Amino acid sequence: MAGYVGDGDFSEENIHKFNNERRSSKQWVKLNVGGTYFLTTKTTLSRDPNSFLNRLVQEDSDLISDRDETGAYLIDRDPTYFSPVLNYLRHGKLVINNDIAEEGVLEEAEFYNITELIRLVKERICLRERRPLKDSKKHVYRVLQFHEEELTQMVSTMSDGWKFEQLINIGSQYNYGNDEHAEFLCVVSRECGSTLNSNDIEPTDRAKVLQQKGSRM
Repeated sequence: MAGYVGDGDFSEENIHKFNNERRSSKQWVKLNVGGTYFLTTKTTLSRDPNSFLNRLVQEDSDLISDRDETGAYLIDRDPTYFSPVLNYLRHGKLVINNDIAEEGVLEEAEFYNITELIRLVKERICLRERRPLKDSKKHVYRVLQFHEEELTQMVSTMSDGWKFEQLINIGSQYNYGNDEHAEFLCVVSRECGSTLNSNDIEPTDRAKVLQQKGSRM
């Protein structure tokens, strides 16, 4: 029978191939997470031996899990946050798209009891919460009043981090000799630390009022 070739070929080579394919097919697992299907392997799901997913796919699993008509394990969780969890189990790296909240991924990592993933997501959240404090910049504004012929001198002497923001013609004119000269308000700003004193805060509101006044002229 080992040398028979045909539809019922039971040669040693084909039996070995059949057994390999059977073992391979048993490695693949289909999950139905909140109505979305995921196809993966037992090896992937067993990355963390203490996780819910590892226990789920064991032959002698102590978990009771229903399956749908396709044979997929039914898991009543949000599929959006499951994708980063599954990808972590595949390659060991935390990859979260910008439109996905880390807190949602953390919730799933805790549900599936994936210890290392929980740690990585918590670190990501801590870094995110510290970043605004480091990157946030406050500005203090000041308003300077000067005559037209003083404009060049005023701009050239700006220092200490002050930057030009807006030039406002306040509309008033005065005569100097035979010439008429306009008056201007110049709004300048400077980055400052997180602590502002009362002298720095007051010009900020005044600058905004003057900017609005200038835009109407």
